Amino acid sequence: MATEIDKEACREAYNLVRDDNTDINWVSFKYDGSRIVPGGQGTEYEEFKKLCTDDGRLFGFVRITMGDAMSKRAKFTLITWIGENVSGLQRAKISTDKSLVKDIVQNFAKEFMISDLRELEEDCIRDELKKAGGANYDAQAE
Repeated sequence: MATEIDKEACREAYNLVRDDNTDINWVSFKYDGSRIVPGGQGTEYEEFKKLCTDDGRLFGFVRITMGDAMSKRAKFTLITWIGENVSGLQRAKISTDKSLVKDIVQNFAKEFMISDLRELEEDCIRDELKKAGGANYDAQAE
């Protein structure tokens, strides 16, 4: 059976993260049978990490505030989580299903496909976003 996505609900969740007037910093998209639906949302990245289990697979759209004392800016990332115990067939399927999610989640600085919780650490994500951002104007001591 082909995977479908609840476009309206997923777009609404995506827009909550993009909206500067909300405190929502992440949303997950999970499988409900053969449908992809919003799976949760929150303000703390650690809450998102708790959804990423060894037998789970999901997509996450995350806002991370970057910058230094002089300049703060939001960077967005699309994370595909595939737990270590997910079957080969489900692993293959999530790769093709990602295109459904990307029809909705279109604006992000970097995309990750992660199976190891260590790579899911916020510092790892921040470092990769910093590299993807080009010029680095962190305030420097003179």
